[in-house]
Amino acid sequence: MRKLAFLLRPSWLILGVIVVAFAYLCFTVLAPWQLGKSDSTEHRNQLIAESVQADPVPVTDILDGDPTTHTEWRNVTATGSYLPESTVLVRLRHLDGAPGYAVLAAFRLDDGRTLLVDRGLVAAVDGTRPPAITDPPTGPQRLDARVRASEGVVPDKAPSTQDGYRQVYTIDTTQESTVLGTTLTPIPTGTDKGGYLQLAENQPGAYTPTPLPQLDAGPYLSYGLQWLAFGIMAPLGLGYFVVAELRARRRDRATPTSSESTAIPAEDSTAPATPNTEARLADRYGRYR
Repeated sequence: MRKLAFLLRPSWLILGVIVVAFAYLCFTVLAPWQLGKSDSTEHRNQLIAESVQADPVPVTDILDGDPTTHTEWRNVTATGSYLPESTVLVRLRHLDGAPGYAVLAAFRLDDGRTLLVDRGLVAAVDGTRPPAITDPPTGPQRLDARVRASEGVVPDKAPSTQDGYRQVYTIDTTQESTVLGTTLTPIPTGTDKGGYLQLAENQPGAYTPTPLPQLDAGPYLSYGLQWLAFGIMAPLGLGYFVVAELRARRRDRATPTSSESTAIPAEDSTAPATPNTEARLADRYGRYR
């Protein structure tokens, strides 16, 4: 144990604490975080792929169905009419890489319930202000759309009225209900976030549809595996330095000092040095003359 006493020095103790803390974070926080994102992304991609192939169902079936069933990305149909003067713009959106807005409206179903509808994206004028927004068509309409979960709200970004339009920063059924002063029915999505409708292409009142996410797993799995590898490599690296320190100390103890190496026992002072000894002395101190 005395050989390992150097590990009690402050520098080694600090290094050990850092390595242990880093490995702990890798295994309990960083790797699970990335692997969890990989699982959720894979699950989302599966739902999107299934919804693309599935036949649409009336949105009333979802409204009246099991609220715990996961319904986001489902293809649905809705019949009813748009509410006049229900336009709300969502700021900080992008269309083809340029600043834009998402256009929202309220849609009243034939049974009287009112849903929030994302009509699509429009490009900003000069990158700073919204263009003129046309009202959606009046009268009875049939919409093809997808169910999307509300995005929630940003606490420090309150709704406002600018350039003649009510504007918000996120698509959230509860928030837009307050902004419009109209009771909007959140669509059950199987989560704590009520959903809304996102129009498909070429629908009544639709602008450029919000694109679907890319169906790839992303880098999360590889990132998670990398954090696991880092968590394993850190203790191994510490062990390597401990072993290297032990070897260096062993060599120091085995190496004679200069006084010890030049001292010659009295009884052997007249004895000639053996070739091996002479060669070693010549190599270390220069050949004797």
